[in-house]
Amino acid sequence: MRALFLLTMVAALTLGATSFADEALPSGVKLKQIRIMSGAASVLADAKGMTLYTFDKDQTPGKSSCNAKCAENWPPLAAPADAKPVGNWTVVSRDDGSKQWAFKGKPLYTFVQDISPAYYKGNGLPTDKPMWHYVVPEGPMPDVAK
Repeated sequence: MRALFLLTMVAALTLGATSFADEALPSGVKLKQIRIMSGAASVLADAKGMTLYTFDKDQTPGKSSCNAKCAENWPPLAAPADAKPVGNWTVVSRDDGSKQWAFKGKPLYTFVQDISPAYYKGNGLPTDKPMWHYVVPEGPMPDVAK
């Protein structure tokens, strides 16, 4: 019974990712597969395949709360100066004047401790009160084994 549930969950996530793939992605963004439990799911990644995250403290639409030291550990996903919003994608003007991509109103970041595209170590940090989450285009993800 549990195996059937997990198989159904993975199939639903895969189908959801397929429908999302039809939406235009901005330059520098792609989908990548990660392993969850006994299957795989699609999350957003930058052009190098590095996992993208959102930050719970980003509460004001169009504004990033991760600047200075925070942005050194969680580099913003840079958008070109002439980037234009499209669909679920918007552009955030950062405190330093640079531009950053946001998905569904949430600014996007990478994590310096993700040293290869296979990593998503930033998900669920800090462990005592998780505020950083990888981005699943089609809805919430189940907990994962890292």
